Amino acid sequence: MSRAANPQISFADWELMRQRLVLEPLLAAIADFLDDHEEMIETIRGDLRRGLKNADTGRNGLTAQQVLRSLILMRVKNWDYRELRERIADGYTLRQFTQFHCQPVPKHDAFQRAFVRLTPETLVAVNELLVQAAVALGLEDGKKLRVDTTVVQTDVHHPTDNTLLWDVVRVVTRLVGRLADVIERRIKGFPNRMRAARRRMLAIQRMTTTQRHERQTGKYRELIGIAEEVVECARSALRDTRNTRGKDLLSGLAAQKLRQEIDRYCGLGDRVIDQARRRVIEGEQVPNAEKIYSIFEPHTDLIKRGKVRTPVEFGHKVFLAESAQGLITQYKVLKGNPSDEDHVEPSLKRHKDAFGSVPELYGSDRGFFSDSNVTSCERGGVKVVCIPQRGGKKTPEREAYEKSPAFKKGQRFRAGIEGRISVLFRGRGMKRRLAEGYERFELWVGAAVLANNLMMIASLLTMRSSRRRRAA
Repeated sequence: MSRAANPQISFADWELMRQRLVLEPLLAAIADFLDDHEEMIETIRGDLRRGLKNADTGRNGLTAQQVLRSLILMRVKNWDYRELRERIADGYTLRQFTQFHCQPVPKHDAFQRAFVRLTPETLVAVNELLVQAAVALGLEDGKKLRVDTTVVQTDVHHPTDNTLLWDVVRVVTRLVGRLADVIERRIKGFPNRMRAARRRMLAIQRMTTTQRHERQTGKYRELIGIAEEVVECARSALRDTRNTRGKDLLSGLAAQKLRQEIDRYCGLGDRVIDQARRRVIEGEQVPNAEKIYSIFEPHTDLIKRGKVRTPVEFGHKVFLAESAQGLITQYKVLKGNPSDEDHVEPSLKRHKDAFGSVPELYGSDRGFFSDSNVTSCERGGVKVVCIPQRGGKKTPEREAYEKSPAFKKGQRFRAGIEGRISVLFRGRGMKRRLAEGYERFELWVGAAVLANNLMMIASLLTMRSSRRRRAA
C-alpha cells in the first residue's frame, strides 16, 4: 500500500516551482505543519502496513503522506471521492499539496480503499498529537473549555415497519438473483414476491389515520407473511447451493461473498419481522434498545433531544469539547442516547491529561447540569463553572451566581461551540455520514474533526507570522 515513503520530484516539478506556482496560504500552512510533525505520518503509515506480509515489496501504492493529505483535503473542501480525484488531477497546486506532483493520480476507488484502512483509534491518536503540538507551539493553553453534544445522521430513510419489511424482501430477492447469475443455475423454490410486498407496503403508506386503526393489521399480516416466506426460501436456497461452485475461482469467491450477505440480511430480516409482529400485531411497546431502524445501517440509534423541529433523529450522538482557540480537543461517538451530564467528569479528566490542569472556565448548556457535576468541577479547581441549572426552583445564591458578569461571559463563550458544530456540519461534511458501518462512521467523524483542527492551527500560525512581520 505504501512502499514508497517519499515520491521523487521530477524536472517538470522543479520547473513549475521555479515559476512560483504556490499553494494557497491555508493549505501551505497545513503542509508546513505536517512536514514538521512526522510522528503523525508514522501513525498513518502503521495502519497502511497493517496485515501486509511484505510491506516493502511490490508495486508502489499511495504513501502515508498522500493518504493523510488527500483525506484532509477531502474534508476541508467537502468533496466526494470522484471530485477529489478530478480536482487533484486537474490542478498542480493540489498535486503539490498531496505530494503527487507529476505522478499519475489513481482512480477514486484507490482513495476509498486507502482511507478505509485507517482505524478510528488512529485518527484519535493523530488528533491528540495535533493538540499536543498546538500546546508546544504556544497556540493553546487550555484555560477555557466548552462542551456540547450533537447528532450525526446515518444514511438511512425514515424507518417504519412496512418500509423495513419491504427492504428485507427486495434486498434478499435481489441477492438471491445475483447468486443464481454467478453460479449460472436457476434456484428452484425461490419465488419473486417483490411485487406483492410493494403493493402492501404502498397500501399501508397511503392509509389515513382512521384507516390505520381499522385495516392496517390485516395488511401487516400479509406483508409479514411475505417477508417470512422470502427469508425462509432464501435460507433453503443457501442450503441447496452450499456445494455449488462457480465456473472459476473469481466466480466461487463472488458466490461465497453473496452467501454471506444473504445470511446476514436473513438474520436482520428475522429481527425486523419479530419487531413488526410485536409492535403492530400484538400491540407490544418494544424498547428502543431492541429495535432495528435500518437493515443497511443496523447500528443506527434513535435519539430524542427535545428539539421542536427535529423531535426524533436517527444516527449517533457525538460529544465535542472545544478550546478557546477553536481546537476540538475531545470527541467521541456515543452508543445509544446517554444523558449529557455523564460526560462532565470524564471530559475534565481528559483535559487534565492533555494540558496538565483543569480549565479555569468550563461552559456547557443546561443538559450537563447536576449538583454532583458542579461540585466535582469546583473541587477539581475550575474557577468559573458555567452550567445553568436545569429545572427546579433556584436558590437565591444560585440565581445571583447565574446573573453575575462572570457567568454571563462564560455563557457567551459557551455559545461559540454551536457555531463550530454548524461549521462541521456544513463545511466538513459531518451532518450526514454516507460511509457504511459503525467503524467507518467513527472514522469520518474523526476526519472532520482533524480537518477542522488543522485549519485552525494553520490560521493561528498564519496570523502569528503576520504579526511578527508587521512588528519587524
